[in-house]
Amino acid sequence: MITLDITLLIQIANIIILIFVLNAVLYRPIRTIIAKREEKFNALEEEISTFASNVTLRQEEVNKKLNGARAKAKELLDAARGEAQGAGAETLAGIRQETSAYKNDQLAGIKKEITTAREELKGQVQGFANDIAGKILGRAL
Repeated sequence: MITLDITLLIQIANIIILIFVLNAVLYRPIRTIIAKREEKFNALEEEISTFASNVTLRQEEVNKKLNGARAKAKELLDAARGEAQGAGAETLAGIRQETSAYKNDQLAGIKKEITTAREELKGQVQGFANDIAGKILGRAL
């Protein structure tokens, strides 16, 4: 059985003193270390979330700039194609005008040669008619 004497009170006082000493020497420093670690982890988690949001924002900025650059490059390419097609059309129109002018010059030259040849042949018709009549009749006219 348990006897209630002075040793029981000493043991209770001993346990209470041990609790205060252990709390002051062991538990409180461990709890402060654990609290500091939690604060560090929370701070690191906040930094990680900040960095992640910064990465997301910067990636969006890069994507916007890239899309803008692509659109600008497409516009420049389309403009260059349009200019090239316009220059090609102008060159083609110039070539067509030159060929048309050359064709008209050649046709005018041919018409002039034809009229000259006709006039020469008209002038020689009487001589040809006399020659043919002479050959047919067998005598000179």
